[in-house]
Amino acid sequence: MANQGQSADRGLEGLTAAAQSAAKAEGAKKGLPPVHLWNPPFCGDLDIRIASDGTWFYMGTPIGRHALVRLFSTILKREGDKHFLVTPVEKVGIRVDDAPFMAVEMLKHGEGNQRVLSFRTNVDDWVTCDAAHRLRFEQAADGGLTPYLHVRADLWAKVTRALYYDLVDMGEERMVDGQPMFGVESSGEFFPMADAEQVRAAL
Repeated sequence: MANQGQSADRGLEGLTAAAQSAAKAEGAKKGLPPVHLWNPPFCGDLDIRIASDGTWFYMGTPIGRHALVRLFSTILKREGDKHFLVTPVEKVGIRVDDAPFMAVEMLKHGEGNQRVLSFRTNVDDWVTCDAAHRLRFEQAADGGLTPYLHVRADLWAKVTRALYYDLVDMGEERMVDGQPMFGVESSGEFFPMADAEQVRAAL
């Protein structure tokens, strides 16, 4: 296991170079690096933190380069409750306060059971909400609900409060397993927010 204090800058630079190399290798296919196929040795933790608002910090300072954040987001991997940045040759642990991504924009096509919702994350990925990319809603500290969108491989995006209210505006009540639930439909899937009475109380 690497010493956290051991040449942190070199570690970040090396990670950046390896991520760029992986991105170039995948560039022709316009896909994400196949982090699920990589099993490199764990090299310790790097002082990178993703705050609850989606901001990336390195050694306590925000990473101001969007391109670098975008690059690192492509080599992000989750194992259990831990998050890592992974390349073919190394794996380093990072801290994630809540979800690693934020869903910051939403597009709607169609209405009712023809509705398809697509979300843009803070690293400019577009994700269509469907059976493989589900919405889930969790109780927030203020008593309301916080929506999350599955992006890929157990990595989630927290949906902004403004978009949450847009989802509520599109919501409807349906019976789910004999219980009235309030939720929203996308791509032919119904995503329950909560018990209908609970949602009414939270609004």
